[in-house]
Amino acid sequence: MNYAELTGYIAMTLLVISFIPKQVTSIRIINLVACIFFVIYGILLGVLWPVIISNGLVGLVQLYHLLRRTKKLSE
Repeated sequence: MNYAELTGYIAMTLLVISFIPKQVTSIRIINLVACIFFVIYGILLGVLWPVIISNGLVGLVQLYHLLRRTKKLSE
């Protein structure tokens, strides 16, 4: 098993695990990490733009909501 394949399996596992918690914050954090791994996976496989772009955008959405939630909690 090479690094690209291992990265893909880690990303897939984190994606599935992200749907288990009931707390939205936990879901978003785990999903964000999965998206990061999928972006790395897309790069390692020779720049697969659909994988990189889709997971990059989903990761940005998750990050936006996490930062927004953090800002609301600090007010």
